[in-house]
Amino acid sequence: MRTPATGPRLSPPSLRRGPLAAASTALVLVGLTACGAGSRTATSSAAEVPCEVEVAEPTTVNVLAYNSSAIDPFTNTMVASCTQGDLTVAHEPIDFDGQTQRTTATLAGEVGTYDVLETYGYIIPQLATEGSLLPLDDLVETYGEEYDLGALNEGMLEAMSYDGQLYAVPMQAQMFVMAYRQDAFEELGLEPPTTFAELREVSAALQESGQFEYPLALPLLASGDLATAYDAALGSLGVDYVDPETMTPNFDTPEAAQALEELKSLVPFMDPQVTTFDQPSVQQQMYNGDAAMAIMFSGRMNDLTLESNTQYAADFGFAPPPTVGEDGAQYSALSVDGWSIPTNSAVDPEVLFEVIATSVSQEASEEAVPAAFPARDGAVSEDSSPYAAAAIDAIDNAPAAEPFPWTAPIANETLPVVAQAMLDQITVEEATARMQEIATGVLADY
Repeated sequence: MRTPATGPRLSPPSLRRGPLAAASTALVLVGLTACGAGSRTATSSAAEVPCEVEVAEPTTVNVLAYNSSAIDPFTNTMVASCTQGDLTVAHEPIDFDGQTQRTTATLAGEVGTYDVLETYGYIIPQLATEGSLLPLDDLVETYGEEYDLGALNEGMLEAMSYDGQLYAVPMQAQMFVMAYRQDAFEELGLEPPTTFAELREVSAALQESGQFEYPLALPLLASGDLATAYDAALGSLGVDYVDPETMTPNFDTPEAAQALEELKSLVPFMDPQVTTFDQPSVQQQMYNGDAAMAIMFSGRMNDLTLESNTQYAADFGFAPPPTVGEDGAQYSALSVDGWSIPTNSAVDPEVLFEVIATSVSQEASEEAVPAAFPARDGAVSEDSSPYAAAAIDAIDNAPAAEPFPWTAPIANETLPVVAQAMLDQITVEEATARMQEIATGVLADY
């Protein structure tokens, strides 16, 4: 069973109206796609920090990392600080789907195209089991003191580990945060909802006010984000995909059905095209003033506070996400992002590790705030940003991680069924039965 986490334990401008959108179910790898892509953080966000990596010959380090406001500061620092002398650190802008596809491709080759990979806790067990990533424990032992890696949050280090070995250096964490139009809430005498029942009540009040036709915005993209949303709802109700002790799927439990029903209960308050919306699309609804509430990863929040993005920048308030039931963990997903070294890189692992360690230095981490929630303890306080207090609350109350190699495959294979249920193509009872069967099949490989 899940329990609330006690700390970090370780995923369109023009909005059409019409019937609930049909879903595409093609997918390579879901992961925590809700982390999304679409940065509004310029390369000027790079912190200039000391990088004293030495190479014996001209060397290029190719970095694969999707663009987002929370990831870019670390990538930009890595490139700007360590490109010197005979060392070049190269990064091409890419969205999350592109990163997913290129990760699969580079790991499939005898010698990879990329030397440093942005990874996240959700996929570490799977990639570690496949032998795709280099264990980093010996390198931490060698360079830990020089780069003060002991200041990295212990829980985030655990999130990037599997079977007792570290496979990524954590850079930052993201968790769900609620953004809301504080001006509209004050006008109507509303408070940020703390449960899904309150979320429906507040959404109804906003809708009835006539100010917002669809007051709630969630990233429920049927080919990705919806898997994260369902797992977040299930986790808030205290249930994992699988009981790891009995190796039995939990989709036949009452909570599995309740999680689907609770998500479906929000549909009347969301744009009918909600199953086509990823994180940037939800941001756009808030930018435009089409929605009054949104629940997204914290890495999306800083963009809402910038006057260059929206006329409502000064009107947004921030709160922790609600619980699905009356108590328990919050409706959230805690995603820890980090840097991994693929086993098929031709570059000296020590060079790669020092480049990575440079990007998560104290100075680099401090410069990444408020866009990111860095892995270094103490880098974020409640005064760091308008949403920092909400993020700190959320990181303490997110559902515990599911650090198992079967988690991602089950999410991938059950996603089309979750989408069908959300689109009323099958009943909730049919959906949970199919997911139980699918998960049982996946577990047969473990």
